Amino acid sequence: MAVHKSKKSRSCRGMRRSHDGLSKAALSVDRGTGETHRRHHVSPNGFYKGEEIIKQKVEVDQESDEG
Repeated sequence: MAVHKSKKSRSCRGMRRSHDGLSKAALSVDRGTGETHRRHHVSPNGFYKGEEIIKQKVEVDQESDEG
């Protein structure tokens, strides 16, 4: 098993970890619907760059003809 030769200082450790922080997701406004969504992702309504990519399910009310 490898053993380090000398202890890394707090400064060196901090500098190494300086790029590990998480950044906020970049948001974009859809051209067609005006919705806010993550960049390069489909909006919740299924639109991407103003075009409907994913068709939404249409719920049909089924009325029973009992009587």
